[in-house]
Amino acid sequence: MKKKIQQKYDFLIPYFEKHIPVAEPELQYTNSYELLVAVVLSAQCTDKRVNMVTPALFQHYPSPFDLAKASVEDIYEHIKSVSYPNNKAKHLKGLAEALVERFNGVVPDNMEELQMLPGVGRKTANVILAVIFDKPAFAVDTHVFRVANRIGIVENADTPLKVEQQLTEGFPDELIPKAHHWLILHGRYVCLARKPKCEECGLTGICEYFKGR
Repeated sequence: MKKKIQQKYDFLIPYFEKHIPVAEPELQYTNSYELLVAVVLSAQCTDKRVNMVTPALFQHYPSPFDLAKASVEDIYEHIKSVSYPNNKAKHLKGLAEALVERFNGVVPDNMEELQMLPGVGRKTANVILAVIFDKPAFAVDTHVFRVANRIGIVENADTPLKVEQQLTEGFPDELIPKAHHWLILHGRYVCLARKPKCEECGLTGICEYFKGR
């Protein structure tokens, strides 16, 4: 890693440790099954909206076994206010059936098996690996992609996979599950897509976007 980029990490890590000491998902869940469902629902949808939908959904379907027995139509009725509810209802039905049939209702703890589940791509799998299993897996959503590129802690990273690989190299393994949420929260509340709040940001001294304004 280039010295300049390493210096950015050396500044950024203590900054986030101080300003966001508790970095956790804003999705509400009580177990791995609930988080998996919530993350699938959160694709191109706000966590706030997902959190409005999931309590009733989990009350009706408290386990993968219950969800697997539900019809796509019934699942749709519970999630129709989220984005792309038709596709997500089908994904949740298939996901629950796969969990029951292949994994006896237990959420897998590795990338390969997680991606066998309908509706679960690399990003969703990384969230589960990091949050539930505390593995050094870096999920790259739009916030992470934007913040990492703007600050310049990644280089020539024009795909989520390239960003993931470089962030995984840049952050110590033990911090990766937390760092994922640092970048998400920073992107959600400070480094906004259209109008970043640079005047409120403590990272302007190392930020390539700010220097180029």
